[in-house]
Amino acid sequence: MTLLQALSAYYDRLEGVAAPGWSPEKFGWCVVIDRDGAVVDVEDRHDVSGKKPRVRTYVVPAAVKRTVGVAPNFLWDKSAYVLGRTAGEGRRTAQEHEAFVAMHLKRLAGTSDAGLAALSAFLESWKPERFDESSKFRTEMLDANFMFRLDGDREFLHERPAARALVEAASADQDSESVFCLVSGEIGAPARLHPTIKGVEGAQTAGAALVSFNLDAFTSLGKVQGGNAPTSAAAAFRYGAALNHLLTRDGPNRVRRPIGDATVVFWADSGDRKSAEAADSLFGDWLGGDISEADADAAETREIALQMEAVAKGRPLSELRPDIEPGTRFHVLGLSPNAARLSVRFWLTDSLDAFARRLAQHYMDLRVEPPPFRWGVAPSFNQILANTTALQRKFENIPPLLAGEMMRAILSGARYPQSLLATVLIRLRAGDDPLSGWHVAVICAVLNRDHRLDPKKEDMPVSLAIDAPSKAYQLGRLFAVLETAQRMALGRVNASIRDRYFGAASATPASVFPLLLRGAQNHLGKLRKAGKGGWLEREIEDILDKLSPDLPRALPLAEQGRFVVGYYHQRKEQFKGRPDAAAELEAADSADDEGDNS
Repeated sequence: MTLLQALSAYYDRLEGVAAPGWSPEKFGWCVVIDRDGAVVDVEDRHDVSGKKPRVRTYVVPAAVKRTVGVAPNFLWDKSAYVLGRTAGEGRRTAQEHEAFVAMHLKRLAGTSDAGLAALSAFLESWKPERFDESSKFRTEMLDANFMFRLDGDREFLHERPAARALVEAASADQDSESVFCLVSGEIGAPARLHPTIKGVEGAQTAGAALVSFNLDAFTSLGKVQGGNAPTSAAAAFRYGAALNHLLTRDGPNRVRRPIGDATVVFWADSGDRKSAEAADSLFGDWLGGDISEADADAAETREIALQMEAVAKGRPLSELRPDIEPGTRFHVLGLSPNAARLSVRFWLTDSLDAFARRLAQHYMDLRVEPPPFRWGVAPSFNQILANTTALQRKFENIPPLLAGEMMRAILSGARYPQSLLATVLIRLRAGDDPLSGWHVAVICAVLNRDHRLDPKKEDMPVSLAIDAPSKAYQLGRLFAVLETAQRMALGRVNASIRDRYFGAASATPASVFPLLLRGAQNHLGKLRKAGKGGWLEREIEDILDKLSPDLPRALPLAEQGRFVVGYYHQRKEQFKGRPDAAAELEAADSADDEGDNS
């Protein structure tokens, strides 16, 4: 099933969505007119329930597709068209207002409806300069959308039966030409211009096109615009209405925060509405939320953790969630802005069970002991990427291409992008703290998945593995012990060996570790004189016994990742069973603090 076919099918599941010829649009103002067309009031239609006033969404006659020409909407539009005023230079504002007036006087000619006749009278008498002369209009209204209401009526003009009849008549007046629709497989009137899609982060606020042909290079055989990919007007409306519904801000089928530059929506394809909604809810919890002990109910958190673990082990989702139909089909779509058009960053479709297994496996791949700082149960992709790949850990600095590739890898079960491993290592060299554990979890995920897909590759231990065969892992452990020796001997210093040598030691160990080992002798000698640190010497000897005399001259990316994991495991778990050693380190740090304060 193609993307447009899946969206068209989803339209049938929707309730209360706009019918053909109508579309949801945002409004803040309504002009109230009397039967003679005089302005009685300008109503503020903003939603003031929150901290700031927000525009409301109303279903109005469908917005026309504007490219570069002047094209007014029916019974509503922005201030330039309706009132002949705009906040900018408005080089063609007069032309836009004239087109709005001419179109309405033509379509409303001979109407017997009092409201529509009042609108005709208003347009015949209105002069743009009255906007500045009347106290009813304010500059904050400029460039906003306006609709109309007849004084004394509760309904808007576009809701009156006569107005609805005009809209439906125009919708039924289709092009006489017919095409074979590539979406539905039926014969119907062609869609010359495809619908405008709104709600994609970073795209134009007026909307952008998912399907469009605007240059000769994109056309063939003399076809223009929609004729290059024949789609019926009915199918185009259906997929456009469905996608705009999915993209509703804060809607249940949209990931709250974009993943990289991609706005992500998802939906289930099921014959049972309640089952589909349950599937959407489950996937939304797993995919989009940062589920942690701090912000989620403990019982709910434990249940999600148990569900993920059970699914990762191969248990069918229907056993865990009987309210979801077995074999439910599921779709995930990521859209990125591209000037006036949209790019499909990824489009994945499979059974919900398959997606659930892959999501659960993703979180299993990320397992590391001890768990990262403030890890919770299921941190979102954005949280993981922000903490491991983004400058200053800001969401807007997440590499967009990397985010899309990672999402595709997770939901398809393929290898993580190797650029993910490279980016994480770059961030560690730039000064990110490896002891937070977030970078280590991502490194483990990349290497564990590589091993699972190719058993010839070495897997990664979840916790400290003293006898791990990997030289890089043992070198990471050795670096951690040498750093501990420095801390116990000198206390806190301005620049530790981690600050100076961590990146070089992980990339070119043969050139760095001889220097570190010579320096460690001074630290160990100081500790011996104080009768401390004997366990450190034994730890260093034990690790060196596992390494050949010839250290690697250079380590590839995967081995650099193992170095980081070995370092993390050793630092986090080297004091287990050694309370005296932990007390020694704490005493050294305390003594250093006292020296700083004296």
